[in-house]
Parts: sequence; structure tokens; C-alpha cells
Amino acid sequence: MERAAVMVGFFKHLFTRIAAFIHPTYRPERYYMRGPGPACARRAGQLTLS
Repeated sequence: MERAAVMVGFFKHLFTRIAAFIHPTYRPERYYMRGPGPACARRAGQLTLS
């Protein structure tokens, strides 16, 4: 019984990884900063580098 549970878990993980490879989910919050960054502050003259 335990071996069957391990195999089911393995195939579930394998299916999840293959599905993510074929059709990845895009989440912009993973890739973009929130709000202005340091370059914007430098242009505005608010941030100085020491």
C-alpha cells in the first residue's frame, strides 16, 4: 500500500512538472518590482550613492 502511495505521488509530481513546462503560468508580480526603483530616485535627485 505504501509503495502505491509513493508511485501516485511520483506521477502527480511528474504530471505537474510536465504541465508547467508545456503551459507555464505567468505571474507578473514574480518579475516586476512594486513602485519606483533606485534608478527613478536617482533621476529625481532623491538618492545619493556613497
